Amino acid sequence: MTFGARMLKTGIAVTLSLYVSVWLHFSPPVIAAVAAIFAMQPSIYRSWRYFLEQVQTNTLGAVIALLAGMFFSNAPIAIGVVCILVIMLCIKLKMGETIGLTLVTVIAVMEASGQWDFALNRFLLSMVGIVSAFIINIAFLPPKPKEQFNDQIHHVFTQLSLLLRTVISGEMKEKVFREQRQKLKDGIGSLSDKYKLLEEELKKLKRAKYRKTRQLVVYKQMLYTLQKGAEVLEAVEEHYFQADRTEEMNMRYDRHLEMLIKFHEHVLLKFEDKLKPESWDSDSIEDLNDAFLKSATNGYREDREGGLRLFIVSAAMYDYGHQTARLNRLVEHVDAKEEEEPAAGGLI
Repeated sequence: MTFGARMLKTGIAVTLSLYVSVWLHFSPPVIAAVAAIFAMQPSIYRSWRYFLEQVQTNTLGAVIALLAGMFFSNAPIAIGVVCILVIMLCIKLKMGETIGLTLVTVIAVMEASGQWDFALNRFLLSMVGIVSAFIINIAFLPPKPKEQFNDQIHHVFTQLSLLLRTVISGEMKEKVFREQRQKLKDGIGSLSDKYKLLEEELKKLKRAKYRKTRQLVVYKQMLYTLQKGAEVLEAVEEHYFQADRTEEMNMRYDRHLEMLIKFHEHVLLKFEDKLKPESWDSDSIEDLNDAFLKSATNGYREDREGGLRLFIVSAAMYDYGHQTARLNRLVEHVDAKEEEEPAAGGLI
């Protein structure tokens, strides 16, 4: 686990909530610290949404807890029943993420046994923690899902490239291959989470411009293309080595895979505006991809053991190439639109 901004901000938010609680003479300040820990979110949109939802559910939970404390005191069974009721209400309101902190507020308020001044103190402590986390999250090292997604795309692609370049030849040690493949799987999973944050940020927190929406389509295709590359690894491992192959077949599969990886790399560089738009035409890549699949089909012999397994591998490689070509077209389309927009703006 690497030390990240979110860890640092959580510590700062806890510190701030404790200082504010002491300054306002709220006791015990530990409730505010716990609330700050729960309220720290990975994006500005989620921080804002969490803040609004917590205000609603904490208010509702505090009121229910205050009334329950007045009628049932702070008996353990009463606290348990109220917690169940609050959980059901949070789920009904589709605010399940707020359950943990809301229950902290409920228990703290019920401890006051219906005394509204103590209950208000506990409720305000929770609010201090939530507000502290929200302020720190947007003011200090604010989350940047787009930059994080771009950085991680290249990191995951580097892992994918290494594995695909060595999977046919079997040059990598088995133990190292397994470790790198697991890192790739974890990286794609993390990248999928980053995309969800990016999508929320662009679509919900901000009024996304058309240009941003186009870029979001490209980012989604980038993720999908990496997933297709990972599927090639699975197909090779599960089927390729169980089939009867010739040395010439190994070279053909290896060369085509090398070409697809290089094309994928060029598309990512093109998106960063580091290559000329006309480099690596999608149609020519599609033609080479079609030719490879036809060659694999024509080379099939019924008497060759595992021939159908090779079909699975070649189909996975074909799909990877096809999705990479589609990514290239999307990148070129976005670049073309961005060049047109300044010119159109100058005419107005």
